[in-house]
Amino acid sequence: MRNNSSSPRGSRARAPHFFFLKHFCARLSLMIKTRFAPSPTGELHIGSARTALFSYLFAKHEGGEFLLRIEDTDRGRSTKEFEKNILDGLSWLGLDYDGEILYQSKRLEEYKKVARSLAKDGFAVEKKGAIILQAKETLKKLNIKYEEVKRFFTEHSDNKSSQKSYLLRNIGTDLIHGEISGVVFDTVLLRSDGTPTFHLAVVIDDEFMGITHVIRGDDHLSNTPLHIILQKALGYKIPQYAHIPMILGPDRAKLSKRHAATSVLEYKKQGYLPEAIVNFIALLGWNPKDEREIFSLEELIKEFDFKNVNKSGAVFDIEKLDYFNSERLKNLEIKKLKNLLEDFGLIDLSQGEIALAKRGGYKTLKEAAEYISKLRKLPQYESNLLIFKKSDKKRTVTGLNQALGKLLTLTAWSEKDLNQMLSDAVTDSNLANGDVFWPVRVALCGEEKSPSPVELLLALGKDEAIARIEKGLVKLDQLE
Repeated sequence: MRNNSSSPRGSRARAPHFFFLKHFCARLSLMIKTRFAPSPTGELHIGSARTALFSYLFAKHEGGEFLLRIEDTDRGRSTKEFEKNILDGLSWLGLDYDGEILYQSKRLEEYKKVARSLAKDGFAVEKKGAIILQAKETLKKLNIKYEEVKRFFTEHSDNKSSQKSYLLRNIGTDLIHGEISGVVFDTVLLRSDGTPTFHLAVVIDDEFMGITHVIRGDDHLSNTPLHIILQKALGYKIPQYAHIPMILGPDRAKLSKRHAATSVLEYKKQGYLPEAIVNFIALLGWNPKDEREIFSLEELIKEFDFKNVNKSGAVFDIEKLDYFNSERLKNLEIKKLKNLLEDFGLIDLSQGEIALAKRGGYKTLKEAAEYISKLRKLPQYESNLLIFKKSDKKRTVTGLNQALGKLLTLTAWSEKDLNQMLSDAVTDSNLANGDVFWPVRVALCGEEKSPSPVELLLALGKDEAIARIEKGLVKLDQLE
């Protein structure tokens, strides 16, 4: 009886476990997976970074995975240096990938095996060691309707020849462009040296990695019909495609190094913040459909939707990037800002110097660091620059002496007290602002345009500020 009674209980106890496994596996099979698949034949540039960002945002918005594949089958041009640049760039931007990196160079035997299976099944033929897709025969075997095009110059194909092409209409749907149509033609899948072409490798790897959504630049839109018929021929699941718009220069030509830095990490060297770069490139082709412009990465993940991605090209506006970066600089926490400025050679930063960097007006960390470094050096300027255009030597000397006297007796070196001191120097001697504020500023930094006198006083500190104002008075005394 004990055994009989225990058996049903054991069955009932296992049922929820199997139920859970069944639905857990179902959820796994439906998990959104995107990928970024750079070739290590060049540095990570803005266009590629934007593709990676959109892939990352979509995957994370959907609770899925963002995978990384290194397409390194071009043995002559692929380098570890470029690979490091790509990985460092992604890390700097905060685009962390899930799982392990897939290297195509380690999967050459798999590509050969699949290419030969296509030939065996009548979708391709082998010629002089290369395996070539037979487009017309493949379309017929798959029962796909097509229209024969007289001639089509395959400028970027591996055999580089004019040949018959076959127009396919509505072969799939793109999340941004809608209906996918285009031409296919006889295409090399496996070269005679045993290396795969892009078309074969990308289709095999997307299936192997379980990619559900292929997000790439719309320059690949013309490749998609070919990839879809390869997927059909191989019995693969066809992923959802989303081809994002190209990034254009201000002249609306394709973005090049004459428009922007060649590498994402070059922006780091120039003193841009990764948060600003991410914010900026997210808005190159995508917008939230309202007036908001400043987004954190977390906010972008929450908001991202392909419905808000434009079809037309996005114009790269360096002034907009500078604005985003300047805003981020103003809001950086002090400790982080100090550490970042140290990377640009500034050590032992005072609170006044940090405040100067946070004041706004600097486009980049590098620009802020260069100005503070310059301010630390004794300024060189012509004596007559001390005199405001609506003032004269006598009133300027009076103004500087008034300011100097009050600074010498000032016990609290704060913004409030320094502002009051300068105002008192004006009113106590019946002077104009230009008789005091202008010569103090010039004496401190030697420039016509600069931060305010109070900001400079705080950055320089009491002793250095007094010494520079005294030097200014000496210059005035020597002026005829």
